[in-house]
Amino acid sequence: MKKIVFIIMGIYLSIGMVFAQDTETEKSKDRPIRAPFESGILIDNQTTVVPSKNTLEMHIQHRFGLIENNGAKDLWGIYAPSANTRMGLNFSITDDIMVGYGITRKNMYSDFQVKWTFLKQTRKNTIPLSISVYGNMAIDGRDEAVFIQDYEFMNRMSYFGQVIVGRKFSEWLSVELNASYTHYNAVNAEIANVKGYDHDVIGIGGHFRAKFSPQSSILIMYTTPLNISSMQENTEVLNVWKSNFGIAYEVATSTHAFQIFISTANGMVPQDIYMYNTADWTEGQFRFGFNITRLWDF
Repeated sequence: MKKIVFIIMGIYLSIGMVFAQDTETEKSKDRPIRAPFESGILIDNQTTVVPSKNTLEMHIQHRFGLIENNGAKDLWGIYAPSANTRMGLNFSITDDIMVGYGITRKNMYSDFQVKWTFLKQTRKNTIPLSISVYGNMAIDGRDEAVFIQDYEFMNRMSYFGQVIVGRKFSEWLSVELNASYTHYNAVNAEIANVKGYDHDVIGIGGHFRAKFSPQSSILIMYTTPLNISSMQENTEVLNVWKSNFGIAYEVATSTHAFQIFISTANGMVPQDIYMYNTADWTEGQFRFGFNITRLWDF
């Protein structure tokens, strides 16, 4: 009888030790932090957030006209004819890779995009930063008459690539910085290689979230093209190179995010913002806008 008791006690202790070791192993794992942002997009900027695998993400983005243009006559830009809208769908192939498609009213851009968050900040700071690469290709859908005389389909194409580096400092503060490269296959020129638009621009920017309740946050975004003389193709460059600035209030749940804001640019395809934004936030040239994000898990 004593032998049986000792055997049972031995098995019990062995099982207990195994479970204890498993628990210690779980504790030693350094998992990724909870989402540093509530959406993959912040006003006009991409974030490092990629929804979990097999998630379908819908975006509705809208920009009204400039507030200052007509005042109360068009309800401070809300009924302005220059309003712009983009609708898009993204799908997460893995927990780290997202692909998507969207269509924008301005220039009838069709854009195809991909984002890969290949490094994720962890809770114990084994990895202190999150890093993503983002890229898209846009096709200008306007009539071919708006393009240069020797029309080819490739004239419609533009490209954008970006690296995003971010850190969640606390439950209420997240910050990200980015650097980007924009290229248009075709741009307008009055005299080729003398007076016209440049095809390429490098840009930098950043954004942050200050979360002040479980569902509410304040967002600030700023991006700017860099006027690099060594990249200029023309003696007289027609590009305006205006920065883009925005402040938003965000309300979010596990499946929805709603951002309402004032910002500068009316473009929503990023290469259009960097290349063709003519509004100057330092002169108070803002417009109202909103973003809606909805997630579905499959």
